[in-house]
Amino acid sequence: MAGCRSRKFVIGAAFMAVLSGCSEFQSKETGPNGQPLETFTAQQIYERGEYELAAKDPEDAAFYFGEVERLYPYSDWAKRALIMQAFSYHQDKKYEEARASSQRFIDFYPADDDAAYAQYLLALSYYDQIELVGRDQGLTFQALQALRGVIENYPDSEYARSATLKFDLAFDHLAGKEMEIGRYYLKRDHFGAAINRFRVVVEDFQTTTHTAEALHRLVESYLSLGLVQEAQTAGAILGYNYQSTDWYEDSYKLLTGKGLEPKVFKDNWLGAVYRQMVKGEWL
Repeated sequence: MAGCRSRKFVIGAAFMAVLSGCSEFQSKETGPNGQPLETFTAQQIYERGEYELAAKDPEDAAFYFGEVERLYPYSDWAKRALIMQAFSYHQDKKYEEARASSQRFIDFYPADDDAAYAQYLLALSYYDQIELVGRDQGLTFQALQALRGVIENYPDSEYARSATLKFDLAFDHLAGKEMEIGRYYLKRDHFGAAINRFRVVVEDFQTTTHTAEALHRLVESYLSLGLVQEAQTAGAILGYNYQSTDWYEDSYKLLTGKGLEPKVFKDNWLGAVYRQMVKGEWL
């Protein structure tokens, strides 16, 4: 797990000694002989939270870390407990609660060393809900924003590289959603609607893995509408950037099968894309 850091979890004889001491707690609300949690120190309750995490019970762990914050709100233990509560909620897949705890840590302790980790946990709690391209893309946008927060605000942290990789994957995910919808329209001969989706990929998601296919689908769509100059321009861009791909080979066969060739015509929106992607004039 990316968030499981060695300084947070000490595995070994010393930690096992702590765990054995935590066994005196009889329930979440009381210790031995019905003693209320208020009678225990912040450290004792915090260590109970660690014990529950080690026992793979993140729900109870989050409870105890929350009790530290409630009973000892201005202590250093409360600060440590808050970030651990966020981690526990994330482990328990309670992503909304994880985001709330992470955001509280960022708000209360913006200059703390763990603020970068809190921002990363916040981002993960969006990112880990992105599973299928058919899901609501609002989560993907929120994940991108939170990941950007890690990259821009904590560029030297140990989480920046992981956040960058996940940002690229989430960005690719959005392009994949556009492609899925575009293919849906294309199969039903709704060529104008399909073109709009593929255009978004080519213009806004040029760095993703979907660009080559989007250009090929534009060749297909424009040829179906009889817009040969647009089709030729899309084919030319595809040839310049992705000549070794099957997508270019398929587009080339489509064009030459109609007596055409890949060729740039600059009087359409793809001409601007050509200047950006091939000539680098957008830099």
